[in-house]
Amino acid sequence: MNRPRHILLSMLLLASGMFAADPERKALRQDDPEYPDIAVKISLHGTVKLKIWIAPDGSVRRLEYIGGHPLLAESALKAVKAWKYAPAPKESTQVVEVKF
Repeated sequence: MNRPRHILLSMLLLASGMFAADPERKALRQDDPEYPDIAVKISLHGTVKLKIWIAPDGSVRRLEYIGGHPLLAESALKAVKAWKYAPAPKESTQVVEVKF
């Protein structure tokens, strides 16, 4: 009765390694976002959270807005799209926060 439990536990541990998060890629270039004029006028500060897909060559292939103030989102998306990461053998994903 104990053996099947050990086998099941071993299988679960092995499977969890297959779905581990991508290792964080080193950013080679991170340009600061442009602070939107309207945000300046209303003294808006905050953080925008984005999920990014990084191509093997280190370019940002895709972005997804996750959270933060919508007035800051466009500027954050534009800046992060120009970021450059270290090359890697395969595409990876990361969640980044852009502070304003």
